[in-house]
Amino acid sequence: MKKILTGAFLFPFLLSYAQMDNKTAVLSDITEKVKTYYIDKEAYKKVDSLFQSESGKGSFDGLNPKEFAEFLTRKLRITIKDQHFFVKYLENYTPGKSINEQKREEENNFHNSLENFGFDSVQRLAGNIGYINFKGFASPQASEKTLAAAMNFVANTHSLIIDLRENGGGENGMLLLFLSYFFDQKKDLYTTYFRHNQKTIVDSTQPKVSGQKYLHKKIYILTSKKTFSAGEAVAYFLQQYKLAEVIGEKTGGAANPVNHFMVQNQYLLLVPAGKITALNTQKNWEHIGVSPDQEVKSEDALKTAHIKILKNIIASETKTELTLPEIKNLIYKLEQ
Repeated sequence: MKKILTGAFLFPFLLSYAQMDNKTAVLSDITEKVKTYYIDKEAYKKVDSLFQSESGKGSFDGLNPKEFAEFLTRKLRITIKDQHFFVKYLENYTPGKSINEQKREEENNFHNSLENFGFDSVQRLAGNIGYINFKGFASPQASEKTLAAAMNFVANTHSLIIDLRENGGGENGMLLLFLSYFFDQKKDLYTTYFRHNQKTIVDSTQPKVSGQKYLHKKIYILTSKKTFSAGEAVAYFLQQYKLAEVIGEKTGGAANPVNHFMVQNQYLLLVPAGKITALNTQKNWEHIGVSPDQEVKSEDALKTAHIKILKNIIASETKTELTLPEIKNLIYKLEQ
C-alpha cells in the first residue's frame, strides 16, 4: 500500500516535469526559427533573453498548451514589436499523418468557401454607391470567380466603398489580384525581401482580370484598428496612388509577410520572414499602420463615407436614381 501511495504522489511531479521539458523544447525551436527566418537577424537574442527570463520567473508553470501558446504570442509581439508573430496549439493535429498539398488546398478552399472567400456582403447603397464588405484574402485561384462577381455587381455605380474594418489579411496573391481591379495596366507595387535565402521578388498587379475593373471613379476605404496585414496593404497602396480616400481609424501596422512552421508536432508558429518595400515610397506600414485621410471612430466610418459621397453628388450634379430633395433628406437622416 505504501508503494502505491508513493507512486500516486510521484506521478503528478513526473507529468509536470515532462510538460516543462516539452515547453523547453518548444522555446528552443521557436528561438531557432526566429534566428534563421525573422527579418531582423538580431531579434533572436531578445527572444532567447525573454524565454530565459520568463522560465526563471516560473511564468510557464501551470499553463496548459493553449494558454502557453497564447502567452508566447503575447510576449513575442510585445518584445519584438511585430504583430505578425503567432503561436497556436493544435489540439487535434496528428503528427506524421501524410496529407498531400492538393488535398490540403482543397480542404482550405472548402472552409474558405463557407465564408464566401471573405466577401461578406456586396450591395448597392442609395445614391448608386457600391459597397463591398471584404473580411479576408483566401487563395486567388479559389476566390477569383467570387471577386469577379463582386466587382461586376458594383461596376455600374459611380462611387465605391470598400469596407476593410474587419479584414485581418491573408494571401499575397489574392491581395495583388484584388488591387489589379483598380489599376488600368500592370503596376509594379512593391518588393519583398526574404532574409533566409537572400531573395528579393517584385510584386505586381495583373494587366487583365476576369471581372470588370473599377477605374477613374471615387473609391473610399473604411479601416479600423483591426484592419491588418493585406487589408492594410489595400488601403496603403490605393491611398498612395491617389486612387482612394481612407476613412476610419489607423490600422494595426503589420507589413511583414510570414512563414508557417510546425513546432514539436503540436504548435503552429508564424514568423515574419520578409520585408515589403513600396516602390513609390520606399517605405511600408510596419509598426506605424495606415493613417486615414479622415479619422473617425470605426463604427461611424460607413455613415461618414456615405454622407460624403452624397454631398459630392450634389456638388458635382451627378445623376442618380434619387432626386435632389431625396438626397438631402437621406443626408439629414444619416446625420441624425
